[in-house]
Amino acid sequence: QLAESGGGLVQRGDSLRLSCSAKPTFNRYALGWFRQAPGNEREFLAAIVWASGTPVYGTSVRGRFTISRDPAENTAYLEMNNLKPADTAVYYCATTPSIRLSSPTDYDYWGQGTQVTVSS
Repeated sequence: QLAESGGGLVQRGDSLRLSCSAKPTFNRYALGWFRQAPGNEREFLAAIVWASGTPVYGTSVRGRFTISRDPAENTAYLEMNNLKPADTAVYYCATTPSIRLSSPTDYDYWGQGTQVTVSS
């Protein structure tokens, strides 16, 4: 079971840190973050290989977003900086047993999502 938290309403240029808690424990190859805005497809943002901590980023957020994890807490994070109105979406975390990390179809467990709204 996955649960996201940390979303909210912020202003342009602000930062947010999203959390994704895996219960009772994390038992997949990787965890990814995606977002979906109304009328858009689910977009890959970042993923982290759980055992090694190796991150992979989508092109639209590289340099602004940072993914990390705390294995002891079974929790992953998405640090988002310099937020823009275009970042407004529902943000999801998901887990995958696959080495293919950017396609949502390769993920098998999803959280319920957390809304991020960036005002101008």
